[in-house]
Amino acid sequence: MKDSLVAGISTTANISIDSDRTIAFMGNEGRVYATPSMVLDIEYIARDWLMEYLDEGEDTVGTHVSVDHIGATVEGDKVEITITVKEVQGRAIIMTAHVKDSIEDVGIGAHNRFVVDKSKTFARLEEKRAKIEAL
Repeated sequence: MKDSLVAGISTTANISIDSDRTIAFMGNEGRVYATPSMVLDIEYIARDWLMEYLDEGEDTVGTHVSVDHIGATVEGDKVEITITVKEVQGRAIIMTAHVKDSIEDVGIGAHNRFVVDKSKTFARLEEKRAKIEAL
């Protein structure tokens, strides 16, 4: 992990809200940005952005997400998602997320990620797979 990963840095991404990111259970007239899509977008934007602050062989995994979905974004609009590092505690990264569409704030939350060594993580996962296969 690089020393440049510090509290206060942020990134912003714009996402178009297409049909795949909306709920379908209220029919076409009720298509709005789905909460699970908002969470997924926050997580992937944070992960992809953090990669520039990591050393070779490192990645991040999500450890916590909490999002209040406070407004409806209609299909065809865009959202702007801003992720800000609030704190870095060793390998733990605590961030805030702010989501707004072209009219209003639609989401606010917290997202935490943890920096992992991929080779060590893969070894632990292989051990777990072997234990499961032995059951």
